[in-house]
Amino acid sequence: MNKKEAKIEEICRAALKSFSAYGYRKTTVGDVAEELGMTQSNLYFYVKDKQDLYERAVSFALEQWQQYVREAIQGESDVRQRFLVLCTSAVEYLIENEEMRRILVRDPDIFPMVGDDDPYEAINNRSAQMIRSVLDQGMAESVFRQFDAGKTSQVILMIYKMLVIHTYIRTDKEFIQDMFGHILDLMTQGLFAKEG
Repeated sequence: MNKKEAKIEEICRAALKSFSAYGYRKTTVGDVAEELGMTQSNLYFYVKDKQDLYERAVSFALEQWQQYVREAIQGESDVRQRFLVLCTSAVEYLIENEEMRRILVRDPDIFPMVGDDDPYEAINNRSAQMIRSVLDQGMAESVFRQFDAGKTSQVILMIYKMLVIHTYIRTDKEFIQDMFGHILDLMTQGLFAKEG
């Protein structure tokens, strides 16, 4: 990481701290500059305006979340376990990361369910691709039945978004883990009893 990239990461971390504590409307560029110990004009060397600062900070946070999941599944060779770890690590990260939860409380549009107004579309597409790669592996190994992996990865991401949107204001870790456990059981075991 070069010096400029390191500075941008530092700025994103400071911005996340301010935006999660005070929200978008109450946070000023000056607040973030003060947190960094720099002048507001110096901060504008790195960002265009408050909206740009916010979007960069949230993008950074989403990418950190994605990296956490990516690292969690790296060591898993068994595709069933890989899928389970992918799903559970994504929920664990949100449970443990209070800043990200507070950002989601203040701005649930980070995960739009419908429409074309997804400001983080590229990042969310990479999440769907991560899911799809595990589904493709499972089908290639004949561990998963054959299905449309592209559509299924979108459905899984949509279920995850609904869980996040429904529970992001809850701080009860046990509730979130229990609810997610039921969703994961339904996804992996289905509704129907095994025949014969």
